[in-house]
Amino acid sequence: MKKRAQLNPLQKLNQKRKQIDSVDQKLLTLLNQRLRLVQEIGKIKKEMRKKIYDPEREKEVLEKLKITNRGPLPEADLKKIFKTMIRVCRKLQI
Repeated sequence: MKKRAQLNPLQKLNQKRKQIDSVDQKLLTLLNQRLRLVQEIGKIKKEMRKKIYDPEREKEVLEKLKITNRGPLPEADLKKIFKTMIRVCRKLQI
């Protein structure tokens, strides 16, 4: 059986950074997908003459995320990230 060559710390760091870059690209794709859906929802709300801001829905979204979060993202940070994202989405609907 061949032994795998050990990576030095700099190689390990670069490898992890490449993985993060890949995850960042996936996150960007998903965020833009979410924003396109939000735009469609905004049009539907306009047709229905509904308000853009729905505090109950926001609460529901945050609660679902809190329940399914398995870490290591702390709950407080999860909430901050998603509240910011929801705020950006809401602006796009206006």
